[in-house]
Amino acid sequence: MRIPIDALLFDSDDTLVSMRSVARGVWTQWAESYGMTLDEVTAQVPVHGRPASAIIADLLPADQVAEAVRRLEDAEVADALAGDVTPVPGAAELIASLPAHRWAVVTSGARRVAEARLGHLGMLPEVLVTVDDITHHKPHPEPFLLAAERLGVAPSRCAVVEDSPVGLAAGRAAGMTTIALTTTHAAEKLEADVIVEDLTAISARVTLDGRFEVEIACDGGPRP
Repeated sequence: MRIPIDALLFDSDDTLVSMRSVARGVWTQWAESYGMTLDEVTAQVPVHGRPASAIIADLLPADQVAEAVRRLEDAEVADALAGDVTPVPGAAELIASLPAHRWAVVTSGARRVAEARLGHLGMLPEVLVTVDDITHHKPHPEPFLLAAERLGVAPSRCAVVEDSPVGLAAGRAAGMTTIALTTTHAAEKLEADVIVEDLTAISARVTLDGRFEVEIACDGGPRP
């Protein structure tokens, strides 16, 4: 199927960058340094698709949050620079095929962490929207609307590529087409226009007359 859009807006973690094992290790060490286990953290607060600062603010006293966030981000950057991150299948090929003004990354992570991860993989975009750039994080539409504005593309002509229900909700609220990846959630837990396994199902090209074409190979077709 073809989607009539002008730009693709990607989440970062588990949409472009495969993070499940890396993130678990970093968060496990962080939690233990504060006398918790990772299971205790995930039992107390929702974590997926939320900024680390919001998660940590729910776990620790206010006067400890800034230092705790800094420590976590330091560990995340170190992991990225050590080469412990890998691309989601199809990510490198798809990104390499996209003109710079046709895509952006919109993440709930910190800028320095996102730049380390994406830069290591050669997928650092010209337009990168992070939690440091916004007032309201996902599921609010602000992050995706800001990315569309910076690209100079109407929201209705953008497609959001996400792995989390929170991110997909933000895309819908922004009035954008939504494409879900099942990299972290089962298909039945995702609400999107199209659901695919990973980025190998998506291809894009600019035609000779300048039109942007995105094609999706999806056995299940569009979802309501």
